[in-house]
Amino acid sequence: METRDLSERMATEVVDGVYLAQLAAGERMSIQHFHIEPGAEVPVHDHEHEQLGYLYEGTLTFDAGGEEFIVSAGESYAIPSNEPHGVVNHGEDPVNGIDIFSPPRLDVPWNEE
Repeated sequence: METRDLSERMATEVVDGVYLAQLAAGERMSIQHFHIEPGAEVPVHDHEHEQLGYLYEGTLTFDAGGEEFIVSAGESYAIPSNEPHGVVNHGEDPVNGIDIFSPPRLDVPWNEE
């Protein structure tokens, strides 16, 4: 068994105002924490990984498959493999949540996308 504590993980700013911290990873899935500042945006992208997420603080606006979705604290979401998606924090407060990826998504090439 492996355990990871968020307070021990260094968050990386992957785009302006968007911070990711890799948490536990196994052979078939991985989990990461995200923090998104007000006004910050993750550009539309896609990847082979199925992505499940949960917000525990704030509200995000997703562009997924060309459709807009609002997700608030206490809600979860599922993004199919290879579906183009992006997100923006239009609110006045930071957003915090977790994402789970299958297969594991360990080395995110943000600077290359």
